[in-house]
Amino acid sequence: MAVPRHNYDPRRVCINPFPNITLGKHRRTIGIYLAGGLFALANWTFFDAAILSAHAHAPYGEPDWEPPVHVTFLDWLPGLSSLLGMLVINLIDKDRVQGHEDFGDSRAVWRARLFLFIGFAFMAGGLAGSVSILVLKYILAHYPEQFTYYGYANVSQNVALMLSAIVLWISQSVSTEYEYTLSI
Repeated sequence: MAVPRHNYDPRRVCINPFPNITLGKHRRTIGIYLAGGLFALANWTFFDAAILSAHAHAPYGEPDWEPPVHVTFLDWLPGLSSLLGMLVINLIDKDRVQGHEDFGDSRAVWRARLFLFIGFAFMAGGLAGSVSILVLKYILAHYPEQFTYYGYANVSQNVALMLSAIVLWISQSVSTEYEYTLSI
């Protein structure tokens, strides 16, 4: 597939540019709040599983038994990795990633893209780690459903953190009616 030369920029890494989305007056604010809601939901889900794990006991009227599995520090690592990746991704200046070289340093674009890659690698590592913990620790051990919830909560935390980062990135990339672009 040939790229039309009239809008081709040889400095770009990808053929397809970032989407230029104009969503309306309050859509940017809604997107930011949606990202915050996904972030809160992600952490609430995992904290719920960690609290359930800490207070797991036999049902009332049955003899006491020790729960076969608990949420340990190993279960926290994928979420921390995804959280670090989300922070790295959202701290990057979007104009530098797009290739606007108004900043004076031509290597700033590559550094921004490198940090963006590192942030996404942290998030992908967190998701892969949570899926592997789910499979190796909870599913292959054939624990009852009340204990496999801990692993499902870990995976859902990482998925929601990834979605939150994507929604926040897109919401912050949208221009608002109060934003003016001045160029000399």
